[in-house]
Amino acid sequence: MCSRRALLYNGGTTGIDGTTTVVGIIGDAVRGSLSPRLHNAAFAALGLDWCYVAFQVTRDRLEAALRGLPALGVAGVNVTVPHKEAALAYLDETTDDARLVGAVNTIRVDGDRLIGHNTDTVGLLDALRNDGGIMVRGQRAAIAGAGGAARAAAFALAGAGAAGVTIINRNWDRAAALADAIRRVFRCAVDAVPLDGRAVVAALREATLLVQATTAGAGAQRTLSPIPGEALHPGLFVLDIVYDPEETVLLREARAAGCRTLGGLPMLVYQGARAFEIWTGHAAPLQVMRDAVGLSSETVSKT
Repeated sequence: MCSRRALLYNGGTTGIDGTTTVVGIIGDAVRGSLSPRLHNAAFAALGLDWCYVAFQVTRDRLEAALRGLPALGVAGVNVTVPHKEAALAYLDETTDDARLVGAVNTIRVDGDRLIGHNTDTVGLLDALRNDGGIMVRGQRAAIAGAGGAARAAAFALAGAGAAGVTIINRNWDRAAALADAIRRVFRCAVDAVPLDGRAVVAALREATLLVQATTAGAGAQRTLSPIPGEALHPGLFVLDIVYDPEETVLLREARAAGCRTLGGLPMLVYQGARAFEIWTGHAAPLQVMRDAVGLSSETVSKT
């Protein structure tokens, strides 16, 4: 559903025409994305003649899709799995944060130029602080994954003063490369471990914060968790960036182990709000966006 001036997003005829500004999301599995609901509610609340849609784009058509945005008059897109790193190759400019992370999740079209941003970093930190009550400084953090979302999480946590960051990934070489990239920028203890049961248990023994940044727990993998249950302990705060389902296998097991937990909806809202502001120049109506995805004020489990 798309927005039109003076149109309520939950009713009426959309009235989309040649004056409507289009933005959207590009990814390989976007049919279940909540981002259209999030942004179209915000456009309607501010009376903006904008519309947000989902574009299903496979990896082999990513370049063509991005190159075609200016010609179509699309004002910008979010980028989701598996394109956050690959999209960098087709941009004309990137912000310092996006270049540092090595991944983008938001693109703004400026004339014929594509400008890449990364709002996952601020989205993660805002979710931890505002909805989880977690200040990152001094935390001993672990991150499951080494893709675009995990890269944003790693750089965000290291930059916010985490005492240490451990990258856990099935492909150890990729985890080690991400760890090396962080070491080159921050004075932070960084390690990489393979996604092996005993290694993960050892890595999380002293950890105080775990960010799950893979697609495990969602879609066809919704019965999976990348973290063995025996590695979880009451001193660990667990954030799973997956938001569908709201309770992943990891979150359920973490609560059973006495961990405080947070699902992925707050991060979705905060990173989306920053993208909204980049595209429109208007302050994002956060409460409207939270309501649009059913995000209650009580989002953190305090087991």
